[in-house]
Amino acid sequence: MNKKIVVIGSSNVDLIMKMDHLPEKGETVTDADFFQVYGGKGANQAVAAARAGGNVAFVSSVGEDAYTPQMLKNYKNDSIDTRFVFKEVGIASGHALIMIGDQGDNYLSVAPGANYNLTPERIDEALPVLEKAGIIVMQYEIPEETIKHVIDLSNARNIPVLMNFAPARQFDFSYIPKIDILVLNEVEAGFLAGMQVKNEQDAEKAAVKLIEQGVVKVIITLGAQGAFMLTNDQKIAVPAFKVDAVDTTAAGDTFCGAFAVANAEGMIPADALRFASAAAALSVTQMGAQPSAPTRTEIDKFLKRKL
Repeated sequence: MNKKIVVIGSSNVDLIMKMDHLPEKGETVTDADFFQVYGGKGANQAVAAARAGGNVAFVSSVGEDAYTPQMLKNYKNDSIDTRFVFKEVGIASGHALIMIGDQGDNYLSVAPGANYNLTPERIDEALPVLEKAGIIVMQYEIPEETIKHVIDLSNARNIPVLMNFAPARQFDFSYIPKIDILVLNEVEAGFLAGMQVKNEQDAEKAAVKLIEQGVVKVIITLGAQGAFMLTNDQKIAVPAFKVDAVDTTAAGDTFCGAFAVANAEGMIPADALRFASAAAALSVTQMGAQPSAPTRTEIDKFLKRKL
């Protein structure tokens, strides 16, 4: 595949505890299992795209700590172009603390660390790879001014932008119409559309509002209800695949990475949604963010079994 997928975003060290139930306020849950893996929405999406068959470059900032060498080695092991993963001095990499209950639900808190050093100036240093992008993928664990700068650069060069607006937080909404593909869950869709989203009908109303603002494609993931894509002239929905979930932490990231690959390969929208949904379904059957991202072979085999 010739079209390069450039993922711009966060790199984190994930510290995970798996327990039989999530604690109530003030409660201590003992006998948890501990795991240390690598995450960050940007890194998760880059790894997911690479394993799904994409030609991926990653633009990020990592810190000066003991985890960094292994983090970079992992990216390279997945054949990710890391020339513009910047090594910052005097600051730790981003860290996430994650608690996971028996149904795969989770509590999550993030310390951004070096992720907030991914400034517009760093993006300018990465222009040699950005200008070769077939699609640019971003999330919201990096500074707002950086995201806006990337959108401006991409629009000027006619490079499509896929934005996963996660986590949902304040943003300059005048930039929303400049995004080609918005990937959202129910909470993020409601936040951007300025309304409550409690079901699929609400989600579609929110997507319509965003399309009316100028977004070309809105994709909303609905967990067990599947996912749908809305454009000016069509709605395409795919059901969720039924699997036994053990950790839902990076399902959305895996979906985004896989969808970027499908888009770059020119799959028709229904096939692209199905491909991304299959990758996400496989990811929740394994523990950890990046360790759970499936390979292209695994995705293709899973889809053949589901035909």
